[in-house]
Amino acid sequence: MKARVHIMLKNGVLDPQGDAVRHALGTLGFDGVEGVRQGKVIELDLAETDATKAQASVTEMCEKLLANTVIESYTVEIV
Repeated sequence: MKARVHIMLKNGVLDPQGDAVRHALGTLGFDGVEGVRQGKVIELDLAETDATKAQASVTEMCEKLLANTVIESYTVEIV
């Protein structure tokens, strides 16, 4: 079983990497990009076969290590 975790900065948290990408796109001629938010995706290969248990386990991983829940939000997708 696989899990995919999408992690993004929460709204209101400054995203300097996103701003740098937005600026670079503008210099390359891609006008009209008003904002960029950059995040990360983590894929996990799990031995668990029960989707409910896998969801709970990955959520716990996010809370303890994978995401900084003070400034980041995350979603877990079991695939």
